[in-house]
Amino acid sequence: MISIESHVKEIERVAAGECSQRDSPVVQSWLRCVNDYKLDPANAQDAYIVPHAQLREHQEQAESLIRISRAGLAALFDQIAADDYVLLLSDARGVAVDYLGHPRLDRDLRRAGLYLGAEWSESRAGTCAVGACLVGRQPVVIHQDDHFDPTHTGLTCTAAPIFDTRGELAAVLDISQLTSPVAKTSQRLALHLAKATARRIEMANLVARTDDEWILRLSRTLDFLDTAPDAAISLDGAGRITGLTAGGLEALARSLKFSVDAPQTLIGQPISTLFDIGIDDMPSFMRGNPAGERLLHAHGEPLVFASAMSPAQSQNQSQNSAVTAKRSPRADALASMSHGDATMRALQQRAAKLAVRHIPILIQGETGSGKEVLARAIHQTCNEGGRFVAVNCAAIPEHLIESELFGYVANAFTGAARKGRTGLIESAHGGTLFLDEIGDMPLSLQTRLLRVLSENEVVPVGGVDPRRVELRLVSATHQALKTLVAEGRFREDLYYRLNAATLSLPALRERNDFDNLLMGVLADLGGRYKEDYRVEPNAWRLLRQYSWPGNLREMRNALDVASALSDDGLICVRHLPEAIRKPAAANKPDLLRQLEECEGNVSALARRLGVNRSTVHRWLRQCRNDRVEH
Repeated sequence: MISIESHVKEIERVAAGECSQRDSPVVQSWLRCVNDYKLDPANAQDAYIVPHAQLREHQEQAESLIRISRAGLAALFDQIAADDYVLLLSDARGVAVDYLGHPRLDRDLRRAGLYLGAEWSESRAGTCAVGACLVGRQPVVIHQDDHFDPTHTGLTCTAAPIFDTRGELAAVLDISQLTSPVAKTSQRLALHLAKATARRIEMANLVARTDDEWILRLSRTLDFLDTAPDAAISLDGAGRITGLTAGGLEALARSLKFSVDAPQTLIGQPISTLFDIGIDDMPSFMRGNPAGERLLHAHGEPLVFASAMSPAQSQNQSQNSAVTAKRSPRADALASMSHGDATMRALQQRAAKLAVRHIPILIQGETGSGKEVLARAIHQTCNEGGRFVAVNCAAIPEHLIESELFGYVANAFTGAARKGRTGLIESAHGGTLFLDEIGDMPLSLQTRLLRVLSENEVVPVGGVDPRRVELRLVSATHQALKTLVAEGRFREDLYYRLNAATLSLPALRERNDFDNLLMGVLADLGGRYKEDYRVEPNAWRLLRQYSWPGNLREMRNALDVASALSDDGLICVRHLPEAIRKPAAANKPDLLRQLEECEGNVSALARRLGVNRSTVHRWLRQCRNDRVEH
C-alpha cells in the first residue's frame, strides 16, 4: 500500500490530466471528487454515521426493499462470513439501511464506516464503492488505495446496483472487508456474488410488485430458465411493458450483443419493441411446452430462451431463487395498516376511494403515527406507476430547500453541479410527491409551490423555461394549519389547495388494536434478526399502559432496543425503556388515579404496573411530598 503522501500526489497528477493505470471508474470518481465536490485527498475524514432518528427515516422509506432483500442478504452472508466480509444495503442516497457483519468485528467495522447508518455518498466520503456505483450505475470494485480519502485506503469494497421495476436506481449492495490481499483480482468472486444477489433481489421485487400481469423470464440457457433466469419483464393485458429487472436486462443485452435502450424508456412500450411476439403468444412460452418453442426471436433471429408466468401463476408464485419475500399486492397496501381498529378501517375505506382520483390529500396526525406509511399505501393503491418521492420539509436546511425541491440549471450558483440537478418535484413526475411536515415550509417557497400546483410546471433555480410535471400530491403535518394561516405563517390559498381531502390518523393510545400492532412489530423484528421474540405478561401490561407520545415510531424503537437486550428472545420488564418501566414516576397524578381504580390496594397496583410493592410505596411518598411542597 502506498504512503498517504504518494497517494495524494497520484490524485493530483490525475487531476492535472496525466494518464493513470487505475480503472476508469476510479479515475472518473477521483476527478468528480476534486472538480465537482472540491474534496482534498490530504484532508482525511472519519467515516460518518447518520443520527439514529435520521437512519429510521431512511429505513422507513426503504422498508419494502429491505424486507424483500433480507433473505437474499442472509444467504449471501452465510457464504462469505468466514472471510470476515460485511454486507451493507445502502439506499439511493448512500446511507446503509441494512447491515450484516460479524459481532466480534463490530467496533472496528463501526469505526471504518462499514456499519448500519454509515453514509457512503461520493460527495461526503470521496471515491468508494457505494458512491461510485450510485453515480456510474454499474458494478464496481474500489480496492484499498483506489479510495480517495486516506482514511479508507485499507478497505476493499465491491458494490452492485439494485434497480426498481421501472429502471430507477433504488439501492446498492456492498460487500466489504477491513483488510484483504493486495491484488485487486482477489475481489473477483465478491464482484460476481454482489451482481448475482442484486439480480435476485430485482427478480423478487418484480414478482412481489406484479399484480394481474404476465411475467416473461429470460435466460441465455434453457437449463436455468425456470430456476435462475437472467432477467424478467412484466406485461399488462395489452402486451405493454409495466416493469423489468433493469440490471439483469442490461447485463443480458451486453452478453448477447443485443441492442437495448435505457430500461426506463421501455416502460409503457409494447413487448414487440424488443422481441417478435405479442401478448397472445404468452401461453406458448409457459412451462411444459417443448424447449424449441420457448426460444424468443428478434428481427427474425433466435435470441434468448423465455418462460412465461400467467397472472394467476405470478400471484401464487413462491420464489425459486435464494431471495424469498412475502407478497404485498397493491390492493392490500391500505388494508395492512389496520389490525382491527374501527377508526383505521374507516380511514382505509376513505383513502381507497380518494386514491383512484388525482385529489390533493392532507394527512394529519401526531409525530410517529404513520403518516408516510399511509401516503405510500395511497401511492401503491392508485396503481399508476411512477416514483414515490418523500420530502421532509422540516429536515432540509432552509437555504437548500429551494434547490432540492425545484432543482437547478448548470452554474446556477457557486458550488452547483456542472450539469445541474433535477429537483424532487420533477423526480415525482408520473408518481406521487409526499410533502411531510408541510407546515414547516418557508413562506417564500409556499408561493412557488402554489404555482407548481396551479400550472403543473416547475422552473429550476437559475432557469427560465418551465418543465411540465404531472403528479399526485399528498402532504402531511402534525400542526394545525388553520392556526398557522391565522398567524400569517402559512398561505391561505395554499392551504385550500392542499386540503381538498383530509385524512386524520388516530394516535396509538386511541387505537383498540394495540395487541395486534405490537405482535406485528415483534414479527417484523423476528424476521429481521432471525429470532422468536416474546413478551412476559408484566412487560406486556406496561406496554399497554404507556401513553406512547411518539406513537408507532416510538413503539418500534422501544421494541427494537428491548429485543436487543432480551435473553433468548424473552422481553422482560428490565429490558424496556425507563419511561415505560416507571410510568408512575413520570406521571404521578396518574399513579393516584390508578390506585383509586385498585380500591387503594397497593399490591394490586404493583401487579398492574409490573413492579414490587416497595417501589409503589416510594412513588406514593414522592406524590405526597410534592403535594406538601405545593
